Amino acid sequence: MFEKSTLNKILKLVPGVIIALLIAAIAKYIESLLPIHIIGASVIALFIGMIINSFQQPNQIIKPGLKFTSKKILKFAIILLGASLSINTVVTVGKLSLTVMCFTLLTCFGGGYIVGRLLGLNWKLSNLISSGTGICGGSAIAAIAPVIDAEDKDIAYALSATFLFDMVMILLFPIMGKWMGLSDMAYGLWAGTAVNDTSSVVAAGFAFSEGAGDFATMVKLTRTLSIIPVVVIFALINIRLKKKEALEVGNNTSINLKVNISSVFPWFILGFVALTIINSFGIIPNSISIMAKELSKFLMIAALASIGLNTSFNEMRKSGVAPMLHGFIISALVVIVAITVEYFMGIV
Repeated sequence: MFEKSTLNKILKLVPGVIIALLIAAIAKYIESLLPIHIIGASVIALFIGMIINSFQQPNQIIKPGLKFTSKKILKFAIILLGASLSINTVVTVGKLSLTVMCFTLLTCFGGGYIVGRLLGLNWKLSNLISSGTGICGGSAIAAIAPVIDAEDKDIAYALSATFLFDMVMILLFPIMGKWMGLSDMAYGLWAGTAVNDTSSVVAAGFAFSEGAGDFATMVKLTRTLSIIPVVVIFALINIRLKKKEALEVGNNTSINLKVNISSVFPWFILGFVALTIINSFGIIPNSISIMAKELSKFLMIAALASIGLNTSFNEMRKSGVAPMLHGFIISALVVIVAITVEYFMGIV
């Protein structure tokens, strides 16, 4: 009886999962046709899903699989990402980039909090945009979203905001870098700390020079590691808010807190950390590490495809221009702060 019940649950997930994987494959193919990776497959998949949603919303047959993909498979993809990262990267890039990143992260979350309050945005959407801008675009948004119980439309809006400004940065960064006479290292550090998504960092970096592209990529990998403390911090914030909510409705605090910790704490991030540490010691073969990274990226694309299928343009339109304005202000501040810190450090 148990086995039959389990099999039925799995079968209910299959249609939605297959559709999400199919859209991910199409998005990867479209990305491969582009002359340079100015737009990542994750954003393409998100938009494909949203376009399909505008014509036909998901029915009850595919909804369970889409939810499973956007929640469970997404977390598994984040865990796999750890196999491609190494704590040694931080040492390789050095204190140089860490100092700049500390200032840009403070700008994103400190400035983002203030701007979000002024624009009247809910804290989840505001911090998703700040996370995408400060850490690593879609990967950070994808990692933090399940921890704070973000809605699909907020995830889609945050990813769209960071994507739009990435497009602008790819075009303007090489021009501004050459105008300011930046060295390869100075430009790579600037692009690696101020441009959001990995594909955009690579595009902006190598558009300047090969040396700048290599350094920008290393800085970007170091930024990605900041997902660990940020996700844990947001998990604690969400627990605190849920505890406060429980107190307001008069429930037993200790019971609710116990439930909240077990349901809200990002257990998947422990797997991410474990694989990162294992990879740092060189235990994971390079070929396996590369495969894990590619699988992680593909599953993340599928998760964003399922989020797109559950998100309508009409719902996003209701949020108005405030989230986009938030993204523009924070992105502009990060660009200015990053280059200013470099000037004070004598890197430029």
